[in-house]
Amino acid sequence: MRCDDVAALLPEVVDDDARGSRPVDLNVERHLETCLRCQAELARYRRMLRALQLLRTRYLEPAPGLLAQTLAALEEAGERRAVRSLLRGRNLAYAGAIGGAAVAAGAAATVVLVARSRRRVHLAS
Repeated sequence: MRCDDVAALLPEVVDDDARGSRPVDLNVERHLETCLRCQAELARYRRMLRALQLLRTRYLEPAPGLLAQTLAALEEAGERRAVRSLLRGRNLAYAGAIGGAAVAAGAAATVVLVARSRRRVHLAS
């Protein structure tokens, strides 16, 4: 077996070891006996699993006032986001108003030019 093939199976090997379930595939076991790189990777997985298990048993007492600080920070972030959203909406409204005014001015100019050209044609006849 190649190291890449065994590396993909290492999390499963460690998990099976921790549960005491089915034995490791014989080819994987033989590779692990001879490959220092894969042995080191397996050791890292086992250390990580032990560290994660330790985290389950530890309970950290939050600092006094942490909940109030967290809620205040969330409220402040929400207000900032609302203000940014409002400003973006205003910018879009301003752009729409300017665009609408430009279209209206163009339409008015077209009406005036058509009316003048009709007058000239009417006067010429």
